[in-house]
Amino acid sequence: MPNALNWLDLKVNYSQTLEYLFSQLPMFHRIGALAYKANLDNTIALCNSLKNPQNSFKSVHIAGTNGKGSCSHMLAAIFQSAGYKTGLYTSPHLKDFRERIRINGEMIPEKVVTDFVENHKSNFERMQLSFFEWTVGLAFDYFANEKVDIAIIETGLGGRLDSTNIITPELSLITNISYDHIQLLGDTLEKIAIEKAGIIKPNTPVVVGERQEKIDSVFLEKSKINKSEITFASDYFVAEKIKNNGELQTFNVFKDAVLFLKTLEISLVGNYQQKNICTVLQAVIQLQKIGWKITEEDIRTALKNIQSMTGLMGRWQKISDAPLTICDVGHNKAGIELILEQLKEYKYDTLRMVIGVVNDKDISGILEMLPKKATYYFCKANIPRALNETELKLSGKTFGLIGEAYSSVKAAYEQAKTDSSINDLIFIGGSTFVVAEID
Repeated sequence: MPNALNWLDLKVNYSQTLEYLFSQLPMFHRIGALAYKANLDNTIALCNSLKNPQNSFKSVHIAGTNGKGSCSHMLAAIFQSAGYKTGLYTSPHLKDFRERIRINGEMIPEKVVTDFVENHKSNFERMQLSFFEWTVGLAFDYFANEKVDIAIIETGLGGRLDSTNIITPELSLITNISYDHIQLLGDTLEKIAIEKAGIIKPNTPVVVGERQEKIDSVFLEKSKINKSEITFASDYFVAEKIKNNGELQTFNVFKDAVLFLKTLEISLVGNYQQKNICTVLQAVIQLQKIGWKITEEDIRTALKNIQSMTGLMGRWQKISDAPLTICDVGHNKAGIELILEQLKEYKYDTLRMVIGVVNDKDISGILEMLPKKATYYFCKANIPRALNETELKLSGKTFGLIGEAYSSVKAAYEQAKTDSSINDLIFIGGSTFVVAEID
């Protein structure tokens, strides 16, 4: 019985700890721009108080508009397959806060979270840390204490002023650039690219996923100033899809127009992973050059088992077969465009779209892209940033999108299931927070 009571006490303490953090500290993913801090002063002060744990482990730093989460998990799985003790820091979480901080796929223990908060709570209140700053401190402290061999660190927002940008990584990786968070990062691709390029460090190799004519010069100039070797993955790699059976995608991967990896299987089935694979492989080559021991077998094992090895969720994730139900966390114009291309590969009687968005996105730009020949279930995620479902329905109507409004994601999804025949397709998305509320 004492063991049961101890377990219950831990659960209560953990729940209370999260409640304190979510309610007391500004959290960008819940309230938006008000939580954004345009400097690294707090993070530097926090890490100083923790004796700078970020200097105790090696890392890879990843930024970009789309694909950074998938690339982070791919690289983490590859390092794990190669036998390295691997930390992984990502955001936001879907179901459990602890998803953000993992070692070899295992979430940070609840007790570590509660102890850290208890030990440093006075610092939080004195320094007025944001939720994200606190989380970065927790992750770095945990990775240092657990003596990871390498940590894959994903930026939260931007790069230059992101709280993670106090590390000195083995490699900087930038996936791609498109319009997102323009109120904070800038209203042109060049301005956004400048923010992302802020993770490029002196004498540290950098991989950029794809060439984009308007902004290549931003990365080239930044790497020149920092004397950092820069490579663009799209200059070297092409992945050609052979098949997709709904569980695995299979590719032939070419490097410099020569077959490099034949029938490479990957457990992420979204078409957009085609570019991410190339980005990750170029990163691996650069890491091998500086001494990391990674074999072809490590790559194959990792990419075939990404979800089971790292806990990744929400990337073209199938949650039901009858009717076929798929969710995806893509939430900006570039991400939605890729989702719509993917949907074209499926046959169905009726497409049913469970859609919710946050109120600081380019809502019109997203709505005008969505298919008019679909039935919509407009909904509101349970966060302050979520756009009211009725307002979303009215905005959708101006673009010819027909459907009803629902005050919760659950209600919208339940109605979509009730309305569906076995040959329909239900898609759930528009926001990470909509996907997070699906059981």
